[in-house]
Amino acid sequence: MALTQQHFDSADALTEQFATTLTRLLKEGIDKRGRASLVVSGGRTPLALFKTLSETELEWSKVDITLADERWVDESDEASNTRLVKQNLIQNKASEANFVSLKTDHNDAADGIAEAESRLSSLTQPFDALILGMGEDGHTASLFPCSAQVEDGLNMSSGKICIAVQPTTAPHQRISLTLPALLNSRNIFIHLTGDAKKRVLEEAIANDTELDKPVTAVVNRAPVTLMWAP
Repeated sequence: MALTQQHFDSADALTEQFATTLTRLLKEGIDKRGRASLVVSGGRTPLALFKTLSETELEWSKVDITLADERWVDESDEASNTRLVKQNLIQNKASEANFVSLKTDHNDAADGIAEAESRLSSLTQPFDALILGMGEDGHTASLFPCSAQVEDGLNMSSGKICIAVQPTTAPHQRISLTLPALLNSRNIFIHLTGDAKKRVLEEAIANDTELDKPVTAVVNRAPVTLMWAP
């Protein structure tokens, strides 16, 4: 386990430093490999980060952006992570970035897996940077401890890039990158704010199994940087 913790006095200070770090990593990816790839998560926590990144000077036309997970809803739905990313990140200077959606036109996420995996295969891998969030139940991406699919999602030898997930404690069917797909990243960040989330993470690492708190599966297997502010 290798968890590096970066604590900031405020969410604004975190956002400023995190945006600087991500810009540097993406620039390095472009300089070394011609393109860079960024995997992000939805929710309210990264909104300020997305807006700051969108104003950053970078060769955005050489950056591919995708999601760690997506709710299986239309982009017009307020629950759509795709909508959130397009409205907050793929804007301003970052409007030239290439967004790769996990959501397909299939009615069931399970039927869209092959197409989603094909889309992801076009991205530079390992991903240059992965930003994960975490729920109060210890889920990350859409690897929910309450779901029947969590074991499949954490399986390191399945060869799967994406799985369909049906949480029992949250709305909407989901599509999620699997644990091995998430770990296929050069730089992994967990982005949290507030004491409660930090406490959940620390207690999960200390006391819980990976099936109980899937976020621990990431921390157990790769160097991870926690970006946290009160």
